[in-house]
Amino acid sequence: MRFHRVREVIEWAVRTHAELARQYEQSSCECVDERTRMALRYLAEHERQMHTALTRYLADGSEHRNVLETWFDDTTEFPQPSVVARLCDAVGDKAVEDLLANALAIHKTMEDLYRHRAETAPIGDERDFFAALAASHEAETRRLVRDMSRLDAL
Repeated sequence: MRFHRVREVIEWAVRTHAELARQYEQSSCECVDERTRMALRYLAEHERQMHTALTRYLADGSEHRNVLETWFDDTTEFPQPSVVARLCDAVGDKAVEDLLANALAIHKTMEDLYRHRAETAPIGDERDFFAALAASHEAETRRLVRDMSRLDAL
């Protein structure tokens, strides 16, 4: 489909973060290694926080209501959702380094989608919205790396 609303991108991201949180939590319950279990629980909580933050954009009365209803024309299908889906399928009981690498790949792919939308947006409000979302996602990714590095040092 060539035409999309900004809302669809955010709804996809909300579903993705919720699914990741569920998968990380499930994997932590099945994990026997304490460090890996702690990492999985941290990742689950991180994804719940991302889910909650993005859900606020979709709330009735959100200051972003107008930009969320903006339609855009994208002649290419978004590759990011299928890439993220494949990466989500790779979530499981792995070494902490592998969990972090997978989580970073997921976040980087989502950030790339936001940056692409910011760069191609014909409307200033849409461009600003996605640029802010990309910057926020980048900051969250840095926090994720910092916190996971601390966990790995234990």
